[in-house]
Amino acid sequence: MTYCVAMAVDDGLVFLSDTRTNAGVDHISTARKMSVFEQPGERMLVLMGAGNLSLTQAVLHELSEPTDPALPTLWSAPTMADAARVVGRAVRCVHQREAQALQEFGVDFNCSFILGGQIAGNQMRLFMIYSAGNFIEASAVNPYFQIGEAKYGKPIIDRVLTPSTPLDEAAKCALISMDSTLRSNLSVGLPLDLLVYEKDALRVTRFVSIDHGNAYFEMIHSTWGEQLRQVFGSIPDPDWQDAADVPSLQRERALVLHRAPVGADGIEHELEAKPAQTLAQADKARTQRR
Repeated sequence: MTYCVAMAVDDGLVFLSDTRTNAGVDHISTARKMSVFEQPGERMLVLMGAGNLSLTQAVLHELSEPTDPALPTLWSAPTMADAARVVGRAVRCVHQREAQALQEFGVDFNCSFILGGQIAGNQMRLFMIYSAGNFIEASAVNPYFQIGEAKYGKPIIDRVLTPSTPLDEAAKCALISMDSTLRSNLSVGLPLDLLVYEKDALRVTRFVSIDHGNAYFEMIHSTWGEQLRQVFGSIPDPDWQDAADVPSLQRERALVLHRAPVGADGIEHELEAKPAQTLAQADKARTQRR
């Protein structure tokens, strides 16, 4: 499987992907899922793919060696939206060529992509491209995209990331999101590819491949877990007693079913509903019985 995340903030873009493609007791392999299309001073585009590896690689081959050389490519697209259309067209081309044969073998056509970057004379932009070739664009309301195993790393991004988040903080957020995913899902694994792009640079600003020996990522892994445990421990436990100075859980009066006694006619009547006691009432009743 895969986890890829890309973030668009005011200062630039952050891209992060893992490299694990198979996960099992005795079958683990890796492959890069991030491709960079860079012409310094003119354009810098990053494409990350998730899904069936043969399909994502087939799309990359179509982008590198298009069946129709007269059509625009990622090297010639005049805008980022045009570049997203180029990728979408490549996805549909692979679908037309491969989907029916895959279906005969019970294999779904499963691939998705994140494309982001900047072309000279245009604003930097970020897109997510689906397996049908259609796409959506990131915005101030939703400044990031995830593909692959997204659910584990999503909560931290939702709580932290905004368009005004500094670029280095966005990179840190992406790494914590990845660490949470690695912790919970065996199908995502190291090494990681991290690319940070500064707005209007029109070149790769920073790139690093992160493996088990990376000190900063190891620090994030240990510190994040420890800080979570400390914050968790600092939150008071539930208080089930009513008290003016301590937050408490107030249990609502709920209806519980009590079996009605058998009537004089010897017939068991329908169940009747009675209000349940609150916790405070239950405690008082137990005290009186003692």
